[in-house]
Amino acid sequence: MPQYSPKTLFIGKQLVYLPACPSTNTIASELLVKNKATEGCVVVTDHQTAGQGQRGNTWEADPDKNITLSVILKPVFLSTSQQFYLTMCVSLAVLDTAQSIIPEIIKIKWPNDIVAGDKKLAGILIQNTVSGSFLQHSVVGIGLNVNQKIFHYPRATSLAKLTNKEFNRAIVTEKLLENLEKRYLELRSGQLEKLKFLYLQTLYRYQSIHFFEINGEKTAGQIMGIDANGRLALQIKHELRYFNFKEIIYLY
Repeated sequence: MPQYSPKTLFIGKQLVYLPACPSTNTIASELLVKNKATEGCVVVTDHQTAGQGQRGNTWEADPDKNITLSVILKPVFLSTSQQFYLTMCVSLAVLDTAQSIIPEIIKIKWPNDIVAGDKKLAGILIQNTVSGSFLQHSVVGIGLNVNQKIFHYPRATSLAKLTNKEFNRAIVTEKLLENLEKRYLELRSGQLEKLKFLYLQTLYRYQSIHFFEINGEKTAGQIMGIDANGRLALQIKHELRYFNFKEIIYLY
């Protein structure tokens, strides 16, 4: 079993390691149902056989090459209308980790992919449980490509591919958990505008004109920001329009 010793207050203090599993998010959710997880519990595996991605996709990760983990959080201080702030918080934590290794080209691709140039470096999948009008539990799944160099998906990359170096995954994992706790504590202390500002400053294609697919048609637009619900604000000609995640596809 790998040894992890992140310098954190609570994230990673309860750690569940599995050599292989279908999905760390699924295991984390099962721990919550059984009431066996404290806040900050981390489920980590060396081989995720059926990792979940956005749009119902799977997450490609070779065994023993990358970071695949899930963190259980209890953001009961966030209303359902504020849940995109958790997305921003987690995205910034993964960004912080990647930028500490490659500072120049790492961006957040709305809503929560981490990219290097035009290639995907990391993905995030957050599954929230709601109680009334507030969040109750969040299972935060993170996949970060570290040492894998061959991908079936041509627009994927890794820290190793970008730097021609191999990394100690345990050390990168510790840094990731430390960054996640730092950003989560900012969220918990109400620093919402700070998180949104930093998110926008590192947003892929922010305030530049590119092509998108909208309703099956290629459309030129300029990303202007996000609204309170996390929808992407796109300037199309003289109109500002807002899109949910599955309503728009990046082209070039």
